[in-house]
Amino acid sequence: MDYFELYGLPVTFNPDQKVVKQKFYELSKKFHPDFHINESEEKQEEVLLLSTMNNKAYQVLTDPQKRLHYILELKGLIQEGENYVLPQAFLMDMMEVNEALMDLEFEPDAAKLLEVRMQVDEIEKGLFDELSALTTGFENLPEAEQQEALLKIKDIYYRNKYLLRIGETLSKK
Repeated sequence: MDYFELYGLPVTFNPDQKVVKQKFYELSKKFHPDFHINESEEKQEEVLLLSTMNNKAYQVLTDPQKRLHYILELKGLIQEGENYVLPQAFLMDMMEVNEALMDLEFEPDAAKLLEVRMQVDEIEKGLFDELSALTTGFENLPEAEQQEALLKIKDIYYRNKYLLRIGETLSKK
């Protein structure tokens, strides 16, 4: 059972957060271990497993990044240890950013640092806008179009992961 199925929701990048919260509380009460203290050990283990699954489902379905990763994994598009190849144009842009960051290591320059941050912010905004366009109404697309959109979403996911590492480097400066 996947998290969407647990909550009775369709697989969507934008689930109704009120429904997610409502289902979480409903299942929290239903599967709370204290309400099953007089049950068999087997039943208690099952309830504990379902309670844990409910907590994980809530964490994933309320966090856009975790939800994105989860859906891509659910659809079989992300494998553990995968070596995804980013687009050449993106890597060239990132090479410029990385070179600027190396230059800043040797010659700190507040104006240059601000310029790099703005450049990264602009790239992130572009990816966010592209992702929003692909995920809005995703569940209403025909299956062939969903598959095409998922491949683009996967690419954005990996570019965002790369940018997160750049962001960590920037935050240390």
